[in-house]
Amino acid sequence: MSSKKVNLLPKYQQIFDEIGENIKLARKRRKLTTEQVSERAGVHRSTLNRIEKGDPSVAIGIYFNVLKVLSLEGDFKNIAKDDVFGRKLQDLDLL
Repeated sequence: MSSKKVNLLPKYQQIFDEIGENIKLARKRRKLTTEQVSERAGVHRSTLNRIEKGDPSVAIGIYFNVLKVLSLEGDFKNIAKDDVFGRKLQDLDLL
């Protein structure tokens, strides 16, 4: 399975890098190996390594499966939860 190269501006790639590092630290805090997490998430170990390195070309569903294994699926619900800009636009439309 080949993956597409996703080109991001450095400031956006940094966000993925931080997410990957957070996932890696969560795995280590739980004293789980990459083999254990990848097996439980149903992904290849190399895919988990790509996630932990912040690869934006990995499907969002796979990120979710890994978070679920780490009991962090609740964090997933917070993506785009607080849409301050969208609410301001909506309020302007109401005026």
